[in-house]
Amino acid sequence: MTDLLTMLDEAGLTGRGGAAFSTATKVRAAREHRAELIVNVCDGEVGAAKDGWIVEHHLHELIEGAGLVAGDGTRRAVRYAAHRGSRTASLLAAAGLGVLEVPHRYVSSEETAVISAAHGGLARPMTKRAPFVFGGRDSQGRRIAPTVVLNAETVWRVSQVARFGPRWFRSFGTTDEPGPRLVAVGGHVPRPGVYEAAAGVALSDLLSLAGGLPPDARHVGVGGLGGVVLTASAALSTIWDTPGMKRHGGALGPGIVTVWDPYACPIDVAGELIAYGAGESAGQCGPCMFGLPALSQAWGELGRRPGVPAQERLQQRLSLLERRGACHHPDGVARFAASALGTLAAEFAAHADHRCQKERRPHAQFA
Repeated sequence: MTDLLTMLDEAGLTGRGGAAFSTATKVRAAREHRAELIVNVCDGEVGAAKDGWIVEHHLHELIEGAGLVAGDGTRRAVRYAAHRGSRTASLLAAAGLGVLEVPHRYVSSEETAVISAAHGGLARPMTKRAPFVFGGRDSQGRRIAPTVVLNAETVWRVSQVARFGPRWFRSFGTTDEPGPRLVAVGGHVPRPGVYEAAAGVALSDLLSLAGGLPPDARHVGVGGLGGVVLTASAALSTIWDTPGMKRHGGALGPGIVTVWDPYACPIDVAGELIAYGAGESAGQCGPCMFGLPALSQAWGELGRRPGVPAQERLQQRLSLLERRGACHHPDGVARFAASALGTLAAEFAAHADHRCQKERRPHAQFA
């Protein structure tokens, strides 16, 4: 049988949690350093649902993939990180698996936050001077044993590569982004759910899986709180791959497409998401503690009093968040806010002319 690492290299499998790092490289380092494996099944991003779907529908293959990744050099049993009290955590525990329960907070499912929780610390992001697959220390100087975290879909795809081979895997997607991918399509669509897709398909085809883009839809979010916002017309002409999403300042990300409620004010919807991001920070460094709340406040001010002074204040807040913080949470929220600011220019103009007729109601599809 062909060596697993060779197959993963040939398949070109990359992480499905959003970072898109080479899985073969990560697994090779984990084996060399006898790292503990943690499978992340938290569905931590806004609108995410695929990790829980895998546990419900493909648990056996997920366990098989985890065993393949761990190999013979694992130091201890594989653990599965899930949100405390979630159905996913209950299903994993019922299967007799080791469950690492983390708080149901946005940043608690971030890779280094999971590692911190696994080693007795709080489920908060840690500064990563080098990948923790090599081991390291937390902010208090405590030793962190070599640990590797892989997204649940990534681990499931490992089992598929082992079963069906690299050629089968590369029969999906593009040359640069091969393999099948799960995508959660939600919000204002007829059939919200988790669907099989692949890089290189039209975003309109992804939406068709969930019943199509309704005629009254006006905006589509791609990538959750760390993603971008598109107009409906832009979404219908966009290809879902890295080049296609890069044109809009985004990426494939964790596989999330959400059609916004057309009967809610989109400025309010974006503002509520930015406020959520500000409230879900780890509160450990300036960009999260002060920068994100200031960004949320600036967005609210621009919505109430659209104009050049308010927009300049918002742009200043955005510039102070780029590449800051112990984790990428501020970057993600800033990317989303910048995208929304550009996409919703017409909506801000309508606000300035007192022409916004949308209802002001919460965006239940993002809860």
